Amino acid sequence: MPLRLNPTFGAALAASDRPLAGMWVCSGSPVVAEIAAGSGLDWLLVDMEHSATSLEGVLAQLQVAAAYPITPVVRVPWNDPVVIKRVLDLGAQNLIVPMVSSADEARAAVAATRYPPAGIRGVGSALARSARWNRVDGYLADAAAHVSVTVQVETRAGVAAAGEIAAVEGVDAVFVGPSDLSASMGLLGQQTHPDVVAAVHAVFAAARDAGTPVGVNAFDPAVAEAYLDAGADFVAVGADVALLARAAEALAARFVTARADDRDGS
Repeated sequence: MPLRLNPTFGAALAASDRPLAGMWVCSGSPVVAEIAAGSGLDWLLVDMEHSATSLEGVLAQLQVAAAYPITPVVRVPWNDPVVIKRVLDLGAQNLIVPMVSSADEARAAVAATRYPPAGIRGVGSALARSARWNRVDGYLADAAAHVSVTVQVETRAGVAAAGEIAAVEGVDAVFVGPSDLSASMGLLGQQTHPDVVAAVHAVFAAARDAGTPVGVNAFDPAVAEAYLDAGADFVAVGADVALLARAAEALAARFVTARADDRDGS
């Protein structure tokens, strides 16, 4: 029976009349991924770069997210064609490739998602979930239409080359990472430093000039709102592990620290 695949993240961005809000799943937990998938957010980032998530973990998270009206996006650990091939074969349609600092690196990321002659992706559709084991009619011919590539700009060199990166054919969106960007600028941990914010805005402008959607990572609600006001097309507004950490700390502050203070003051 012929099957249809879901629209890509790039298609969702193009069709939306508002910015898209998403969150990270860094825990690697399919249960957490399913809870987040049912949240009402627009997109869900399954992270392989800064987590212990394995290929099996990516598969499980994609499977549980498939039951919900949310767009899953997988961030691969590096701009590596072997990893990209395997993640695509698992059925990921939307990739974020980190640390892209030049147009050549962006072209390499796109090539890794395309079958020859347009790229270098290995052909294994009969063996893989990507084509639902050859149940998706015309997958080999249309594979590029089923895949969305977002490249992450997070270095000073990437900011300088942002316009060229955004203009690369096959790049569907640009995602700015202020954490690594601040480190690259000698401002480690200062994601909201005026110079870092100015660099993020410079990427926004370069991407807009290229006609490419642009987003940013911003867990602080006030910072996220400011970037939305500055024209971000999509924003990552939280992460499972960060939300759990802050909520657990709030519980401790209310039920441990506050009661200990009360006793000390009595």
